Amino acid sequence: MDATPISLLERLRLGPDPASWERLVALYTPLIRGWLGRSGVQPTDADDLVQEVLGLLLRELPQFRHDLRSGAFRRWLRAVVLNRLRAFWRARNSLPQTVGHSDLERVLERLDDPQSDLSRLWDEEYDRHVVRRLLELLEPDFEPSTWQAFRLLVLEGLPTRDVAGRLGISANAVRIAKHRVLARFRQEIEGLLD
Repeated sequence: MDATPISLLERLRLGPDPASWERLVALYTPLIRGWLGRSGVQPTDADDLVQEVLGLLLRELPQFRHDLRSGAFRRWLRAVVLNRLRAFWRARNSLPQTVGHSDLERVLERLDDPQSDLSRLWDEEYDRHVVRRLLELLEPDFEPSTWQAFRLLVLEGLPTRDVAGRLGISANAVRIAKHRVLARFRQEIEGLLD
């Protein structure tokens, strides 16, 4: 009997295997790098900070507990990045040339406040990025015809019969492709958005 599939987050919490760790790195590196860049961190320093954030995630994920509130992992990741940013600027004893000290502190405080407009914007960007990037990472795991049926039906919104006709497969095969991709997507994303 097959084991019940578990989410990426749960696999990493229980004991990170290389494939799950690579998936996390591929999923979050561009997002973290973007956040750091908008905070005035130079690309060479961003590489080091991304590694620090990912290293901390690897060490701390086994203790991470989802608090059953929406966005628990997102909030935790944001706090890790914000703490690394604060430590980075303190250690440098300087601030980005484009941002003054009080401006940077205000931005970081607004990001810390889950009710702020900036924090909500961060959350929306996180959600869009994770969904888009996870779909990109999952695509190679499926046969091209399965992925194309899913893409046309779900992402482009074509009717089932049009997708079936375009791909030369049955409407049932289109629905099965949709189900397979969505089941895998839901499994992988569990805990990352909710």
